[in-house]
Amino acid sequence: MGVTGGASHKDLVRAVRAVGVRDKRLLEAIRATPRAEFVPAEHVKIAYYDGPVPIGHGLTTTQPSLSARMIESLGLTGEEHVLEVGTGLGFQTALLARLAADVVTIDLWEDLVRQARRNLARQGVGNVESLVGDGSLGVPDRAPYDGVIVSAAFPEVPSPLVGQLRLGGRLVQPIGPGGREEIVLFRRTETGLERRQVLTLASFVRLHGKYGFPL
Repeated sequence: MGVTGGASHKDLVRAVRAVGVRDKRLLEAIRATPRAEFVPAEHVKIAYYDGPVPIGHGLTTTQPSLSARMIESLGLTGEEHVLEVGTGLGFQTALLARLAADVVTIDLWEDLVRQARRNLARQGVGNVESLVGDGSLGVPDRAPYDGVIVSAAFPEVPSPLVGQLRLGGRLVQPIGPGGREEIVLFRRTETGLERRQVLTLASFVRLHGKYGFPL
């Protein structure tokens, strides 16, 4: 699809730097991952602007700079087994795949997962397992995870996700009712989740599922 709309990868990297992201590996992943390949064709012109993009079902992609802040908080070194709840069209998934050993990603919407698989395959991303299902349940068969990133809002972290996080592992999730949330970083301890940091405030769609809002 290429660079369109007068913006480019460099503009996206600049926007991510502007919010304080400094992880060199993450910045390089953003530079190397063409976001235009992960948005609907009708929105390619805005792919390299730092904003959400509609993807159907009343959903939008996460703003790239916000996604980058969430990813950076996981402290990935390249050895981690990561769970992503909310695949969308796979752009964030592709970034995670460049930074971790492997990624398990899950989304409720089968058509989005199919398209994300195609998008990832076109970019040669092979260390991702894409599943259709209830993300609030996690993916217990692939647990435990070193990191979990949840791209939808709920007032608390679903208990299955806590149970699937390795001791010492990190989880980041929008905490709130959907519409205005605290993006919170947690760490798994012997007694449960420890709230470590509020990254920022943002608006997210709701997390739906057995341990989220009703489907």
